Amino acid sequence: MTVVSVSMPEALLERIDRFSEEHGYTGRSEVIREASRNLLGEFEDKRLEDRELMGVVTVLFDFETTSVEEKMMHLRHEHEDVVASNFHSHVGGRHCMELFVLEGTLEEISAFVGQIRATKDTLNIDYSVIPVDDFTALADTE
Repeated sequence: MTVVSVSMPEALLERIDRFSEEHGYTGRSEVIREASRNLLGEFEDKRLEDRELMGVVTVLFDFETTSVEEKMMHLRHEHEDVVASNFHSHVGGRHCMELFVLEGTLEEISAFVGQIRATKDTLNIDYSVIPVDDFTALADTE
């Protein structure tokens, strides 16, 4: 097996080590391998391929980290064909939340979410993706 070197904050490494110990993993490498497989497999759901999708992405960041807000604005414009709506809100005393509503293919939404995740200094990123035709099927049954 190939050995790689990864830089991460000490606090995150401590969380990984605690998680590994609490959940019976053999060590941090096993936790990171599983997390990597899960991340890479998130958008490999065959049921989502070749379908029109809707996605919602929320991003939380410290408002004093101005580079994050600038990056969000850049991504919104770069992916204007996928971003159907965007909402910015102040949360708590010093945080901002960016909410994106997306419409597109699996590949388009995956590319957008990947770029959001690659943005330095975000505190939390969450998203969900569902096929638009699921709504059409529900409406037809009512």
